Amino acid sequence: MPKIAGTPARTAPTPDPGRWKALVFIALAQLMVVLDATIVNIALPSAQQDLGISDGNRQWVITAYALAFGGLLLFGGRIADLWGRKRTFVVGLAGFAAASALGGAATGEATMLGARALQGAFGALLAPAALSLLAVTFTDAKERAKAFGIYGAIAGGGGAVGLILGGFLTEYLNWRWTFFVNIPFAVVAAVGAYLVVREPADGRNRSPLDVPGVILSTLGLVALVYGFTRAESEGWSDAGTVGLFVGSAVLLAAFVLTEARVKSPLLPLRVLTDRNRGGVYLSLGLAVIAMFGLFLFLTYYLQIVKGYSPVRTGFAFLPMIAGMIVGSTQIGTRLMTRVPPRLLMAPGFLTAAVGMLLLTQLEIGTSYTGLILPAQLLLGLGMGTAFMPAMSLATHGVDPRDAGVASAMVNTSQQVGGAIGTALLNTIAASATTAYLADHAAGATTPAAQKLLQLQGMVEGYAAAIWWAVGILAVSAAIAFALINTGKPEGGVVAGSGTGADDEVRIPVVAH
Repeated sequence: MPKIAGTPARTAPTPDPGRWKALVFIALAQLMVVLDATIVNIALPSAQQDLGISDGNRQWVITAYALAFGGLLLFGGRIADLWGRKRTFVVGLAGFAAASALGGAATGEATMLGARALQGAFGALLAPAALSLLAVTFTDAKERAKAFGIYGAIAGGGGAVGLILGGFLTEYLNWRWTFFVNIPFAVVAAVGAYLVVREPADGRNRSPLDVPGVILSTLGLVALVYGFTRAESEGWSDAGTVGLFVGSAVLLAAFVLTEARVKSPLLPLRVLTDRNRGGVYLSLGLAVIAMFGLFLFLTYYLQIVKGYSPVRTGFAFLPMIAGMIVGSTQIGTRLMTRVPPRLLMAPGFLTAAVGMLLLTQLEIGTSYTGLILPAQLLLGLGMGTAFMPAMSLATHGVDPRDAGVASAMVNTSQQVGGAIGTALLNTIAASATTAYLADHAAGATTPAAQKLLQLQGMVEGYAAAIWWAVGILAVSAAIAFALINTGKPEGGVVAGSGTGADDEVRIPVVAH
């Protein structure tokens, strides 16, 4: 049996008997964090009116969450390694619940924005702790495949679940319940995790905290996320937007130089330079760019062009959720121990690209069952199949003491990808819509014709942006196929899954 070089031989760890119960609470927490990224979108118009938030400031309800979440993820992952994943997980849940209660009870703009920033900050603690707990809890290759299949389905489909839940709560109760609903999720997950989740006692990284790395990475990621958010409203050539991108590049370059020199780096560069983990972070981030833009476009298309209610819009996303669940828990889980991960990820992204390609044919009168439903099924199947091995590979072969920060990197790639996708594809769509309206304005001489022209212009813009999303998914598939070269796990205990660095680790036999 192979063992990690230079380590004394010990027996493999005994699996935690409560690991499947632990998965329930870890998955519940992940669902809460993921759906919160979209649940507030549907409630935003009502909240804006009640709280007197201006049109210019309404984007900050979304942006405050994204900035805090994306900027603090690496710090949150390192805290999980340093402080203990279970403790960080429970504290993150408690803080997220408190921030959600503050948001639901908000009486003004400042309270709402502060609550959203706090949600993002505690989410940045919670998300990497959840993924790294999963990595150290499931050490058997086949069990790990099943666990990550469930986790991948939740990570991929949670955004669409948020749209459904947000529609129900906004239409039948009140926008405040899109915040209050997090509280029971968090309480159940925190109590359950406290009682049943276990982690290896020697899995912590007790080295000193890299304060310069924390400052540089946080400021660099915040500048990057805010740059893309600002580009959406102010344009790519705006001096402030360009300044944010330049500042982000300088800060992140300084971060890399710092990490190469300090004794105890926040993000050990070995986590990034492994081609398999690097391939996951890059391909997943690109795929999320395409998916986040699509959620936004389809939501607006169904509500504004097709006239769907918030609840009906939410249910219209069910085929995508079903596809993700099937792709992740049936296709991905069954094949993960039989084929190399790249043969799941690359075809998965390509299948999603085919579904996206169908949506480039959108028209005002497009049939939901004839085009949108099959496109969503393909998108869901493809992304579900790809997400599952991607989540598992995020901690592939990493030292257990780096599991938290490795998990944070996959969350960071998704969060940054989401910010880029929303800004980039929205800008492309807006430009295409403006160009279409300018070319066809002369023919719209009546109010009815002008309204029809506006709708047609919106649809033309969505189709133009979706073409870009097709290309991005194709590039994502190519990166996954080219960079990810680990073979199928042949059984045993997965490397980097929570045994101590001094343990013998039974690793999968990998064919390159």
